Amino acid sequence: MICKVAVSAAPYAIDKPYDYLVPETMLETAVPGVRVMVPFGRGNRSSEGVVLARGTGERTPRLKPLKAVLDQSPVLDRAGIELALWMRQRYFCTLFEAVKTILPAGLWYQLREIWRLADIQMDRLTADGMAASIKHAVPVLDMLYAGGGSADLETLRCSCGSQTDAVLRKLQKAGVVTCETAARRKIGDRSRRMAELAVPVEEALAAVEPKRRSAPQRYEVVSLLAAAGRISAADVCYFTGASMRTLRALEKRGLIAFSEEEALRLTIPEQTEPGPPIILSGEQQAAFEQILSLTERPSAQAVLLHGVTGSGKTQVYLRLVQEMLAQNKEVMVLVPEIALTPQMMRKFSSYFGDRAAMLHSGLRMTERYDQWKRIRRGEVQVVLGTRSAIFAPLRNLGLIILDEEQEGSYQSENPPRYHTRDVAKYLCGRQGATLVLGSATPAVETAWAAKNGIYHRALLRQRYNRQGLPEVLVADLREEIRAGNPGLIGAVLRRELEQNLSRGEQSILFLNRRGNSRMLLCGECGHVPECPRCSTALTYHSANGRLMCHYCGHSRPLNDTCPVCGGMMKHVGTGTQRVEEELRDLFPEAGVLRMDADTASGRHEEILSHFEKEKVPILLGTQMVAKGLDFENVTLVGVLSADLSLYVDNYRAAERTFSLLTQVVGRAGRGNRTGRAVIQTYTPGNDVIQCAARQDYDGFYENEIRLRRLRRYPPFADLFTFTVSGTEEGVVLRAAAALRERLRTLCAAPPVSASQPEVLGPAPAPVVKLNNRYRYRVLLVGKNDKAARELVSWVLKEFANNRENRGLHIFADCNGLE
Repeated sequence: MICKVAVSAAPYAIDKPYDYLVPETMLETAVPGVRVMVPFGRGNRSSEGVVLARGTGERTPRLKPLKAVLDQSPVLDRAGIELALWMRQRYFCTLFEAVKTILPAGLWYQLREIWRLADIQMDRLTADGMAASIKHAVPVLDMLYAGGGSADLETLRCSCGSQTDAVLRKLQKAGVVTCETAARRKIGDRSRRMAELAVPVEEALAAVEPKRRSAPQRYEVVSLLAAAGRISAADVCYFTGASMRTLRALEKRGLIAFSEEEALRLTIPEQTEPGPPIILSGEQQAAFEQILSLTERPSAQAVLLHGVTGSGKTQVYLRLVQEMLAQNKEVMVLVPEIALTPQMMRKFSSYFGDRAAMLHSGLRMTERYDQWKRIRRGEVQVVLGTRSAIFAPLRNLGLIILDEEQEGSYQSENPPRYHTRDVAKYLCGRQGATLVLGSATPAVETAWAAKNGIYHRALLRQRYNRQGLPEVLVADLREEIRAGNPGLIGAVLRRELEQNLSRGEQSILFLNRRGNSRMLLCGECGHVPECPRCSTALTYHSANGRLMCHYCGHSRPLNDTCPVCGGMMKHVGTGTQRVEEELRDLFPEAGVLRMDADTASGRHEEILSHFEKEKVPILLGTQMVAKGLDFENVTLVGVLSADLSLYVDNYRAAERTFSLLTQVVGRAGRGNRTGRAVIQTYTPGNDVIQCAARQDYDGFYENEIRLRRLRRYPPFADLFTFTVSGTEEGVVLRAAAALRERLRTLCAAPPVSASQPEVLGPAPAPVVKLNNRYRYRVLLVGKNDKAARELVSWVLKEFANNRENRGLHIFADCNGLE
């Protein structure tokens, strides 16, 4: 029997399903979907893999056998394997990278190489003699003998240096040592011991009654089990004061029996009252009925639910989920930020109880794994989560909802660089489900698809409570500079904040830059402290008095004097920490909460709950506060610097800025009071700023789509970005230039030439040096079809197999968001 295996050790350049021989002892267990241990490469080093298929192919002498089967049952079904194959072809990743993305992290294995002396009785003198010709063997043998004859590879590397691997291979060839690989799963299943009576109640009580006074605990144990039935042994001991020794004695007498039961490591959800009946407005009811009719069609459908901020899209989602559950179908609801999941989960729990489960990277690994098990067993019908929840193993999918579908967080930054929307479309197509893309500011590609009939479109033009959209004031920061105001709280915003504080209403302030100062600058010589590993200025954080790099994490203490000329360092730019200090100076009596990456790690729900329950006057934050939040007492929103995301090197800059401004402005006036918003900007006449102030998506879309058509940007063409990185900038640049010429040659030949491709570059990445690696990019503009993807895949493999490119790394993505 032959099986095909996706091997974790295979890089993209040689990635394919590899044939392995299935030993007789593994015929029943080595089935498609299980992980296995296989020998790989010339040295036959152990590697993890997953079985994709089995068959009776040709058996050759060179075929290697499987080493071990790691799973008792398949962790991937046929649909999961097909999804991994689709992702490999679509996102230029290895098969195993796709498999690891689909499965929860708790299922992954950690492989440890254990090196042992070939003969445990071998004395040191003999070992030294056998290794006499091997350089650097002495420290390795020292560690092995110190460890009682064995040591794991990591310990040996730490103690013996970089040459350890080569030394061990030579010692193995000389017969001095052997190697074995141990696999340990990151998270195991948890169980608890349960106890129950093994005989009828009367018989058990009669057996312990005579010794009730001399052995009262035995009587208490039997009485408790008689009343409670089957409960955990730990609870028996807790409520009776008995020890496990007492319970084992009762088991020995045949009075009680032990058994094992699965214990799920789940956070007990906060008790929520049942939600009130959902009453939809006329617009909402029309959108609901339109989408519901699409779910009744046998083929997959996609619909854009385009509603202004506060129009009640969540109410439509809830009604759709109710209908799907009534039809015994399952639903997936995805949100872009972890900060939004607790608030959304409370709403869904109030209607669906424990039929709803939450999945996101902020949960403990054990909880994510146990939720995955519940979903796989069919105990959950509604999955709510962020990007990774798209891989939840729902079997009878009827509906996928992507809320705020335009958000960049739906695209993965690590291989495979998938976009959640694309995976959702694949899943809906496979299961005949409906995809709902909800947004007040849809991505330009999504709006274009809706206008051209590729997607259906449902509109919500009014807010649910009939309140008008917030009144927006555009404040010119240039006037603040002329007036001598060095801070970032302008006169208009300060006045509005004072009015809100006097009325007891809450405000949200948005600045998409954390830290205290963007950078430090010497006033004498112009020196700017930079990260030694990245080509970016260090950001000053007043909370810890350090300069920090937001890309690699490097930090160092602040020095007030210039290291070059000794001049005084000046603070340039503003971050959330600086604004928080300014707010406390301006409004010393007002409470201020800050929510950014420095303060909100694992505390999103705590901060938002405190803001809502304690009616804290001001919430200051980065884009975490820009979308999805619904607080009825928030009547004022301030955008401190609308230009930060507008003039960056990315074709989506205008779209991102418009979306952020529109979303954050929409946080105001969601209750019964009229909302206001202040947008501070240095370019008040910019069309994007003006459209956002008017909440005019159609005006923004018409301007943006014209520019994209002229420049051949999505949706009119697709952008394949090849990123080449290495430690020497000149080498990277030359390799990127050679890649450009190779692409131009290949694109001139059919069938690629039919799609009118264009090759641009090389150009430096926005941050050219990152973690001591220089990055240059080459752009292929064309159509994302099968021929183009095959070309990209072939070029990536050719580049990796070229000896001139040793030490360089390359990857490609399509329509990336960076």
